[in-house]
Amino acid sequence: MALEHHSNADLRIQQQVENAAQYVLPFIEATKTIVPGMKVLEIGCGEGGVLKPFVDRGCICTGVDLDQLRIDIAQKVYAEDIHNNKLEFINQNVYDTGFVSRFSGYFDLIVLKDTIEHVPGQEAFIPHLKKLLAPSGQIFFGFPPWQMPFGGHQQVCTKKFLSVLPYYHLLPMFLFKPFLRLFGENPVKIKDLIEVKETGISIERFERIVKKSGFTIKHKTHFLINPIYKYKFGLNPRKQLGLISAIPVLRNFLTTCVYYTIG
Repeated sequence: MALEHHSNADLRIQQQVENAAQYVLPFIEATKTIVPGMKVLEIGCGEGGVLKPFVDRGCICTGVDLDQLRIDIAQKVYAEDIHNNKLEFINQNVYDTGFVSRFSGYFDLIVLKDTIEHVPGQEAFIPHLKKLLAPSGQIFFGFPPWQMPFGGHQQVCTKKFLSVLPYYHLLPMFLFKPFLRLFGENPVKIKDLIEVKETGISIERFERIVKKSGFTIKHKTHFLINPIYKYKFGLNPRKQLGLISAIPVLRNFLTTCVYYTIG
């Protein structure tokens, strides 16, 4: 059974704004000061809530997303900021030649919040971001490690049992699909869950891609309790134990979220 914010756009936007203001923006400022006039891009912006705290700090923001319906909501919600040339929303693929030529070396900061785990071909995608980044620019990533209890995004399932059952997304594909069908999951949701399964990313693979792409990790934090859970479930954020964070592979199963800045 999906959580309320999955069907309530107003609540989802409110959670995005508050989480970004209280956790994402301060994390980024540990390595890059947010100043008026800074050019910020969010990839996978959805309804644009993550960008609002940056707009309020005087940044010039651009949100890009492949979902036109969510872009339409963002344009309606933030019409005043758009009118004042503080914010722009674009329905486009960041690989498109037109997008790259317009924004080549343009952004001081690129934000990917709960996005990289949905992107196919991450080995090509992360180095591609260099084309959009200004000199001395940085990129923020926030994502759930694939092996964490709900790393398969099963919380979006229409069947309550499937939405609260942890770890079954780790089943091999030949068992995963029949398992979902066995409990009567919606075929559309099954398709969505399979796409997530095909693009899920671990901490180790993310760090390998970052290094291979020529980036340096500027700052990182692993969370036992994801900061967004404060708004979804009323749980206070909690950083992962240092010992667990230091153990490759195991940390993926017990860490619900990681934050990174790279540059």
